[in-house]
Amino acid sequence: MPNIKSAIKRVKTSEAANVQNTTVKSAMRTAVKKADAAIMNNDSEATAAFTTAASKLDKAATKGLIHKNAAARKKSRMMKKMNANG
Repeated sequence: MPNIKSAIKRVKTSEAANVQNTTVKSAMRTAVKKADAAIMNNDSEATAAFTTAASKLDKAATKGLIHKNAAARKKSRMMKKMNANG
């Protein structure tokens, strides 16, 4: 544990940020998996699941958790699958 006041604060803030980032990233991964499953099963909810996943991907990219091109790539691949499955 650091002794310097600013370093102590940094540890606290980085731990808080880590928890927040983990939560957002986990929610993003879950939404992407649900959307993929819905698309593969030709569910009627596939469009709604895709919209949610795309939103979560964009939010994660905005917060710097994933690169914006990675988010675009994932959305593009999901959309391709959705169009292929009808």
